[in-house]
Amino acid sequence: MTDLQDLYQELILDHGRRPRNFGKLEDANKTAEGYNPLCGDKIRVYVKVGDGVVEDIKFEGAGCAISTASASIMTDALKGKTRAESEQLFKAFHDLVTGHQESQTQDLGKLAVFSGVSEFPTRVKCATLSWHTLRAALSGEGEVVSTE
Repeated sequence: MTDLQDLYQELILDHGRRPRNFGKLEDANKTAEGYNPLCGDKIRVYVKVGDGVVEDIKFEGAGCAISTASASIMTDALKGKTRAESEQLFKAFHDLVTGHQESQTQDLGKLAVFSGVSEFPTRVKCATLSWHTLRAALSGEGEVVSTE
């Protein structure tokens, strides 16, 4: 099991150091900002939605390795998904990181690397910040999302 944990840790560190889909998305039609006052993570999510599908998604911000890696892997996972599929993936991910793995039917792919977060409750907010921010962007809310 430690080999799998080592692999998961390496993947999180890789995405934390070299996040994918990082930067401003100039033609985004939905955006939101998120903040985790507990550790200072800040993020802005940009989404281009067309015909109900996430055509492109990027993020900017600064945060810990877990927060950055979660946003990076999230953006990869959501391209081409509908809003409903995005919500299902959010629920499955949230269940995973909070230790309530009721969403067994959803394939999390690389997001499964965050399974160990449930052992560190204070890190759950780091892992879910980008997801809550995405929800605000997709719903058109203009307020800053806070984990508090």
